[in-house]
Amino acid sequence: MEVQERRVQTDRVLTIPNMLSMARLVGVPVFLWLILWPEFGGPKNDGWALLILAFSGVSDYLDGKLARRWGQISRLGQLLDPLADRLYIFSTLLGLTWRGILPWWLTAVLVARDVFISGLLPILNRHGYGPLQVSFLGKAATFNLMYAFPLLLLGQGHGWIHSTAAVVSWAFIGWGTVLYWWAAILYAMQTRQIVKGTVTSG
Repeated sequence: MEVQERRVQTDRVLTIPNMLSMARLVGVPVFLWLILWPEFGGPKNDGWALLILAFSGVSDYLDGKLARRWGQISRLGQLLDPLADRLYIFSTLLGLTWRGILPWWLTAVLVARDVFISGLLPILNRHGYGPLQVSFLGKAATFNLMYAFPLLLLGQGHGWIHSTAAVVSWAFIGWGTVLYWWAAILYAMQTRQIVKGTVTSG
């Protein structure tokens, strides 16, 4: 996936890329309700939950692609896109772990990465910087995880399609987890360089 561009090209709010990001955000609570309903005595709606996850993955690609192609990169879009990514990953981890589909230790590893990144933000703020832009590696990690989770959900069944989906999903999860932490380490290194540069210039 292409790295998010830094330059803001428009101040418009109602652009197609922004509307796609907003739709992804609206889908988060709907997905959680669908995936957790069986735990509270409701019917299984894994098919609909799978469609929402698939939409989130496709729209994650399209909103950035269209924003660059149509000159509609906005500050709002730069905030909404990573926010939607984080919320979908968190809600999927919560839902699949609660259902027993995803092991708790893997959830802990992925959540620990976001806690680690969050710990760097106050350091950046103290030196006059906001959150750093999403890197290519970070987007690649998110891409792997966003496509792994629907396949993992699809793998909860019998037959060759489900078995194949389960194998492929764990391959995506493995690569995604490694890249997720690799991107976090590079983020920390970039933060360190910024802090050293600020201290030196000061």
